[in-house]
Amino acid sequence: MYLKINFISLKIEFIFLRIMQTKISEKFNTLYGSKGEFFSSAGRINLIGEHTDYNGGYVFPGAIDKGIVAEIELNGTNKVCAYSLDLDEYVEFGLNEDDAPTQSWSRYIFGVCREIIKRGGNISGFNTVFAGNVPLGAGMSSSAALESTFAFALNYLFSLNIDKFELARIGQSTEHNYCGVKCGIMDQFASVFGKKGHLMRLDCKTMEYKYFPFNPEGYRLVLLDSVVKHELASSAYNKRRESCERAAAAIRERHPEVEFLRDAKREWLDEVKDVISEEDFMRAEYVIGEVARVLDVCDALERGDYETVGEKMYETHYGMSRLYEVSCEELDFLNDIAKECQVTGSRVMGGGFGGCTINLVKNELYDAFIEKAKVTFTDRFGHEPKVYDVIISDGARKL
Repeated sequence: MYLKINFISLKIEFIFLRIMQTKISEKFNTLYGSKGEFFSSAGRINLIGEHTDYNGGYVFPGAIDKGIVAEIELNGTNKVCAYSLDLDEYVEFGLNEDDAPTQSWSRYIFGVCREIIKRGGNISGFNTVFAGNVPLGAGMSSSAALESTFAFALNYLFSLNIDKFELARIGQSTEHNYCGVKCGIMDQFASVFGKKGHLMRLDCKTMEYKYFPFNPEGYRLVLLDSVVKHELASSAYNKRRESCERAAAAIRERHPEVEFLRDAKREWLDEVKDVISEEDFMRAEYVIGEVARVLDVCDALERGDYETVGEKMYETHYGMSRLYEVSCEELDFLNDIAKECQVTGSRVMGGGFGGCTINLVKNELYDAFIEKAKVTFTDRFGHEPKVYDVIISDGARKL
């Protein structure tokens, strides 16, 4: 059944890409009177491994069947001409640092150009039209998909020979230096390195990675978007990070080999329980447990054991809700509905305080789960959650 659903989803993805390419091509010809080459990159999900990146731990993302498609042609000038089909906006900008455009979406493209130039890449102007189907605000990293599309394309078109890790870093640096977002590297890594039918375990301490097969026959992967985003003040994020750093420092006094919390054993945390605050202990307990859960899920996937994968997802949600305290009423409600409907696994996806739950659902339970989630959530909160089925797909590529 999964193979049939997967085939149908891939067919829909192919048709959608062709329709998107046709619309982009028509606009490209209208604007520039010519044809370019097509490139694409994907949004991402993270199956497990939240708030582990800045603790030197593991994340476990995968590229998805929703992304950005761009047609690009070199124009022989030092000017970039870009059109967003979704926003119906056009912008032109140069490639010098003081040529930065004002539109937020165009700064991602400008930033990629500037970060390539900073690394010694010799690039010039180009024309482009692009569009996408990554839902905004749902935690699937549309910005990383946009950055990765253009980083990959410019690397190809100008024969720059930049390796894939550096392409991901170019996207991350774009966010840092041109978009005001101090993100980790997971989103860009997933968007560049994504491989159909595989998730990727990234060690955020060593930057080593490994692919794991993800072919859940008999299951579907679906996101339920609460369509709420409670204000996550930077102070709330920073407090959790500081808690982890204090706990790691306390453990390090007894175990000098501990650089990050990912290096600590659970019993070592117990040793310092009386010298750190209760809050710091809770935050560290979650992180140490989450690092172990990522490894457990990897082992389970190699055995094809999706029931264990689901159990670990529920454990992560409990930890994010009760120990790390980054869930919210809406997400806890969706998680409870998943349990009531015997969904195999469900948890908060992303930083928390709103956004989506990610759910691993048996095919025969899918329809009843989605219906109950929509009805009961609407009764409680006054609006329906959005539903996004996802298939693990390829990352940055030439079409």
